[in-house]
Amino acid sequence: MMWKRFKEKYIGDRAFYRLVLTIALPVMIQNGITSFVNMLDNLMVGGIGTEQMSGVAICNQLIFVFNLCVFGGLSGAGIYGAQFHGKRDLDGVQNVFRFKLWLVGFLSILGVLALHFFDEPLLSLFLHQGSEQGDLVLTLQCARAYLAVALIGLPVWALSQSYASTLRETASTTLPMGAGIAAMLVNLVGNWILIYGRFGAPRLGVVGAAWATVLSRIVELTIILVFTHVNAKDHPFVKGLYRTLKVPRALTGTIIQKGMPLLLNEALWSSGQTTLVQIYSTRGLAVVAGINISNTISMLFNIVFMSLGSSIGIVVGNLLGAGDMEEAKRTNTRLTAFSVMCCFVIGGLLAATSGIFPLLYNTTDEVRRIASRLILITSAIMPFHAYTNACYFTLRSGGLTRLTMVYDCSFVWCVCIPLAFCLCRFTPLPFVVCYAAVTATEGLKALFGYHLVHQWKWVRNIVEG
Repeated sequence: MMWKRFKEKYIGDRAFYRLVLTIALPVMIQNGITSFVNMLDNLMVGGIGTEQMSGVAICNQLIFVFNLCVFGGLSGAGIYGAQFHGKRDLDGVQNVFRFKLWLVGFLSILGVLALHFFDEPLLSLFLHQGSEQGDLVLTLQCARAYLAVALIGLPVWALSQSYASTLRETASTTLPMGAGIAAMLVNLVGNWILIYGRFGAPRLGVVGAAWATVLSRIVELTIILVFTHVNAKDHPFVKGLYRTLKVPRALTGTIIQKGMPLLLNEALWSSGQTTLVQIYSTRGLAVVAGINISNTISMLFNIVFMSLGSSIGIVVGNLLGAGDMEEAKRTNTRLTAFSVMCCFVIGGLLAATSGIFPLLYNTTDEVRRIASRLILITSAIMPFHAYTNACYFTLRSGGLTRLTMVYDCSFVWCVCIPLAFCLCRFTPLPFVVCYAAVTATEGLKALFGYHLVHQWKWVRNIVEG
């Protein structure tokens, strides 16, 4: 009897997993291929040298802030896209998409201008002496060269994400997956040709890696645009989509009111993560390189809980929009449990790579040693990350964006950053010990998330009427 109740509450039946995997698996495959090719991309750049790898890593840390601002803005609007789709309100889905276009246009202009005019001071924040080896001047030169080209791809990627997010909210997950796969293959081949000068192409190094990324973004957008509009009967929201770019004032105000906290959250959270890396970088260039290697392999394994988190936002959002509140609560509990259980296994697999993966890089023993230990720490905390990620998407699905912001980014700025700053600046503790202490605070965040989710305030329909 106890097992039956446990299974009913936390596990579910075949129909449940069929629904979840229909949405999560394509996203998981796309993100998995993306992360795998990004890993190969990182390995190729890492094959040139530590300075080149570190320069690209620092650039990507800044681009990461832009990417998550776009993600946050689209997520805020996407709450309404998912619930309008659950309500079968096609006009609502179209208006949400138009809002996304205006938003990513504004963010792209702002992001490109900021990174173009303030590239050197921003990049220099991460360059400090303190490790055994590392040419800071060469690292800065590589970073600036890479960033100058990579900026071209930011608005292209932002537009493709506007389409991809709406397709996922309307349960069309295979097209973004296919476009992502094609783009990553282009990126992989482009890296091999342009970084090392294959087939008579010039040997461009880090600049070649940047051009390969830009080309892959263009391919991804082209595929999504063509297949979405050509197959309009399968994607009805594109029918008459551009007859106007106006968004109803009431809806605009509502999305801004509910969605702006998510954009601010992602901006503050991503800048918080970047600030953490900057604090860690005061321990030397080897630390930056070690974090880059650890993050590269970790992202490949993190796709499981990240994709399941996205599924919570979509599936639970659709159920809330359809007014099925009890099923939304039940599905959320099962999805969260599934995500955490998966990450006990995934974390173990990640730990098994800790001594092997860093050996693939053309770098120093110091960097490899740091990277190996960081991978072990990340693997140990992965189930907690899975739970806090699920809490984030749960709160978001019901439109509690201000609470989501408090839960997510406030923890980084009020707990993680002060702790990291004090440990790295005022104690003689080894960097790895400081990193482990900061990472372990995820357990506190998980307890806070449990309290917020089980108040059930997120269980509400925000598109009634």
